[in-house]
Amino acid sequence: MSSPTKFDGLDLKPELLGNLADLGYTEMTMVQAEALPLLLAGVDVLARAKTGSGKTAAFGLGVLNKLDVSSFAVQALVLCPTRELADQVAREIRRLARAIPNIKVLSVCGGSPLRDQTASLQRSPHIIVGTPGRVHKHLRSGNIDLGSLNALVLDEADRMLDMGFMDELDAILAYVPAKRQTLLFSATYPEAIADISTRVQHEPRTVDVTDDEQPAQITQTWCSVTRENRNAELVRTLRAWGGELNLVFCNTKVDCAEVARHLQSEKIVAIALHGDLDQAQRNQVLVRFSNRSASVLVATDVAARGLDVKDIDAVFNYELPPQAEVYVHRIGRTGRAGKMGAAVSLVEEREMWRLEEIEKSLPDAVIQKRGIPDARRGGDTLVPSMTTIQISGGRKNKLRPGDLVGALTAQGGVPGDAVGKIDLFDSYGYVAVQNEHVPKALRQLSERPIKGRKYRARVRK
Repeated sequence: MSSPTKFDGLDLKPELLGNLADLGYTEMTMVQAEALPLLLAGVDVLARAKTGSGKTAAFGLGVLNKLDVSSFAVQALVLCPTRELADQVAREIRRLARAIPNIKVLSVCGGSPLRDQTASLQRSPHIIVGTPGRVHKHLRSGNIDLGSLNALVLDEADRMLDMGFMDELDAILAYVPAKRQTLLFSATYPEAIADISTRVQHEPRTVDVTDDEQPAQITQTWCSVTRENRNAELVRTLRAWGGELNLVFCNTKVDCAEVARHLQSEKIVAIALHGDLDQAQRNQVLVRFSNRSASVLVATDVAARGLDVKDIDAVFNYELPPQAEVYVHRIGRTGRAGKMGAAVSLVEEREMWRLEEIEKSLPDAVIQKRGIPDARRGGDTLVPSMTTIQISGGRKNKLRPGDLVGALTAQGGVPGDAVGKIDLFDSYGYVAVQNEHVPKALRQLSERPIKGRKYRARVRK
């Protein structure tokens, strides 16, 4: 029996189906079509799917469909390897659940005050999405009761293992009821994934859609460099093959920060994403990249996990990763949704073994050696067209995106089409504005009352 391809062919709550229609979701992705009937049947599922495949909506709908809103208890726990991914998953679940009143979804991650999280946990969320370390800390403190849990989701389980979260996962499992549905999602299937599935799942059904997914259209290139000229050659490759949004991967957070500083010294608008940033700094970095006010994001693999930015033009490997599967995950950030992408790797002689291992694992891929053109092709592509403005008010001030748009465009202000992406957090917000309209935008936001109050506005660089 073939799987349904449309959401209305599933036994979903009417509220969920209506909301999916409002969101424009009709046809399921491959992982949704394969996994959702199993999830709704209540069986354990071990799923392999690439980032961007729609897996969050798959397990999100499965969890929401069985939720009892009248029961004020934690009924589902979703564990993610990073704060960024956890926040992204929580937002998507809230979006899927918006037609069902009174569902509480709480993100529980490091980087946010324990006291605030503890207060929120006392109000009995139905679904907790969090990182293993912080969830375990709250369990030890007695702030989370998982006695009513009926669904456990391990999202990007391969990365959680890579990051050394096995001890925390084992400790969390001690608090979880034996009778539950366990869903395990992974981009790769290392041996450790099979081991953890055996330990935490009961007769799981396997879903693997990676071979059936449409291959990305990515031109893969490698360039010979030396230790001394690697930074200079990175600049040249960015000038030659970069686009409006470029992702540079480094293997360490030290290199990540140093590479970003070097690019900035070359007048390239680059920002760094790594483990030494606090939550507010991470939020600002991700906002500036996603709203196109920075052209280059320099990141470590761990920090970039869960990054949800569409239309990345090119991925650059400052260094090749030691594992071929990490290389595949890196370059998979570009060339999505049928668009062409580029992947460029800098390789020293001593690193050739890594390139050879990658080529062996990807027999159908062609990674071509190329010289870097001396001529700078369209260097202006690395100059962002947008600038980020931060405002000193956010969700706690009852501000909405429409309020900021109204203030910006009021009485001959900024043209509406010059306003870009708006991101609101609890105590502050960000709005992207086309560069030429920044002075006027700052005046509009700081001099005009918004909902009866004036706020400070400043450019973030």
